[in-house]
Formats: sequence, C-alpha cells, structure tokens
Amino acid sequence: MKYRALGKTGLSVSEIGLGAEWLERCGAQEVCAVVERCEQAGINILDCWMSEPNVRSNLGAAIAGKRDRWIIQGHLGSTWQDGQYVRTRELGAVRRAFDDLLERLRTDYIDLGMIHFVDEAAEYRRIMDGEFLRHALDLKRAGTIRHIGMSTHNPDVAKLAAHSGVVEVILFSVNPAFDLLPASENLDDCFRDAYDASLRGINPQRESLYALCEQRGVGITVMKGYAGGRLFDAKTSPFGVALTPVQCIHYALTRPAVASVLAGYSTVAHVDAAVAYETASEAEKDYASVLASAPAHAYYGQCTYCGHCAPCPAGIDIAMVNKLYDLALMQPQLPATLRAHYAQLSANAADCVGCKGCEARCPFGVPVASRMVKAAELFARAEG
Repeated sequence: MKYRALGKTGLSVSEIGLGAEWLERCGAQEVCAVVERCEQAGINILDCWMSEPNVRSNLGAAIAGKRDRWIIQGHLGSTWQDGQYVRTRELGAVRRAFDDLLERLRTDYIDLGMIHFVDEAAEYRRIMDGEFLRHALDLKRAGTIRHIGMSTHNPDVAKLAAHSGVVEVILFSVNPAFDLLPASENLDDCFRDAYDASLRGINPQRESLYALCEQRGVGITVMKGYAGGRLFDAKTSPFGVALTPVQCIHYALTRPAVASVLAGYSTVAHVDAAVAYETASEAEKDYASVLASAPAHAYYGQCTYCGHCAPCPAGIDIAMVNKLYDLALMQPQLPATLRAHYAQLSANAADCVGCKGCEARCPFGVPVASRMVKAAELFARAEG
C-alpha cells in the first residue's frame, strides 16, 4: 500500500481507503471481516458519515484495540432521528449525534471532523459565519477533532472551503463520469484523441478546484469513485464501455490534491478488487485508452453532467438532478442520502417548466425535459 500526505494536516493516509457506507447492509461478523482485510492490505483511513446506530457499533467493535492505526473521518451534522438519517444544523442534535459516534466507535477523538454535506453557497456562508463553525472550532480546540473538513458535491462550494483557511480536507466525488467533458462537442470527434492523465477534457470548474486544493494544501478524499457502480457496466456507463475498479481508482488518484479514494466495500472480495490497484500493471490502470476506444456515439442520449444545458430559467441545477436521478435508478430502493441531496436543492425537477432550452444546448441529445418529469415522479414517490 502506498501512502500520501493529506494536504497540510501532517497525516499520511493510504491511497485506497474504506468508505463505510456499504457496511450498513452488513452484520457485525461481515463488518469485522471487511475491516480485518482492509488492515491486512494496509488501509488506514475510514469514513463514517452514517448515523445509523448499528453500523457505528459494528465498526467500533471491528476496530476495538486498534484505534490508533486508523485515521477516522467522522461527520458533524449527520444525525439519526425517529429511525432515519437526518442532516441537520441544529446544534443540540449535532452534539448528540457526534457524541454517539464517539461512543460507538469507542474513541475520544476523531481525526477529521467533517462538516457534513454542504452543497449550496448560501448554506456554506451560514455555516461559516455562524454557530456551526464555532462549534467545530471548539471541538478542535478541545482535541475532540484534530482537523476540520467538509463534504460537498458542488465544486463552487468546495472552492469556497479551499479558500477559507479553516477547512483542511474536502470529501468530494471524483470519477470520469462526473469529471470528463468530451474532447469535442462534435460527437464524431468525441474520442478521436485519447484522454490522458493531464486535465484536458475535464469540466473546468472541477479542474480549477483540484488545482486550487493542490496550491493551498487542502487534501481531497474521494467519495463516489465508482459512480455508484455505474461505470462497471457498459449499459449504464455514459461512455458505453465498462471500466474496472482499478481504472476508476487510477483516474481519481491522478487528480491533483487527491490523497485517498474511499471505496465502498460490503465483502472481502470488494476490498481485494480495490487493493488490486497496488499491484496492477500500467495497462490494467489505463482508463484513457478504454474511453478513447469507446463507441463514437457512446455519449448520445446520456447525460455526462457536463453542464452545457445551463442556464435554466427555473434555476434548476440540471446536471446535479440528472446525476442524482441516475444514481437512484441503480439502487433497488432509493437511499436516504440521495433523497437528502435532492431535497436540499433550491430548485429541483418538479420546478421544470418544459421549455426545452436545455435540450437545444445539449450536445448529446439528452431528453432533459422528460428526464425531469421522471426524476420528479421518482423522488416524489420516495417522499410519499
């Protein structure tokens, strides 16, 4: 296992980490087996954003007696209320949930205290100018958290955090489907030239975020490195070709400032598939050639979240809604996290007026208006 500096925190983290979300579906014995395999492979960082009590207790039992070998990324603002996950900024609930995390993980400190799930600039400013940040700073002064971080899916919010001088680590979604733009808006030219490890072809907002974090010494830990598994199947991949876990991990690790890819595991085999990266050949890591040899019209009709559809007269972040909708379609049941991400949008699919201006701007022929109708129906059913 190789290790990387996590920004300016002074911490050295394994370049492949444990994103523990998938362990919610596992029993105590399965969690212990996954954690043990991670330890054997040299993984030393785990993210526990989940508020569900059992998974926290199972993780605590799995790392009991070995706390010092783990760098724990825990979240402020992820709570468990009336039997379900609730993201909140209400400090009473935040304190109770964080105390619960400490107790169940059997520790008196968290290495990376992440301000949980901030996806809009207005909310970011309320947090940074108010009692929520003051609470995080109090925890840091007390040594209960060692470093302050933030999780976000929005590159503009992530940039604000990187500039803040307070946030030391950003948990951000990094994968080819979320990052890459076609080499040309002409579909016949999309894959004429291979993508390579440089940033050519990447969404400019995300490109500038990674560069900014590198410049300012803000570490990035990666969520959604596999795009929820969408990239493993040619039928669901926006490129029309499948990538492997090793290729997805290599993509993320070639982005500036990225220190660790927190992959999700529910079995020992999932761990093995990720840590195979450490012994993989350059040919096995090569995502660029796979994308370059994809079908010439692999993008057609599929949203790549490139943002060409903007601006929307109703203020909808169309790329984000499409991303959440696509991730939701891959799950047998809509995860609470996706519901929460969708619910916090200032405008969502239900606000679509059907003008189809976005469709005229989309280089890939995505039927945006009909997707907005379907997304609104899906998330409405979940709320009902």
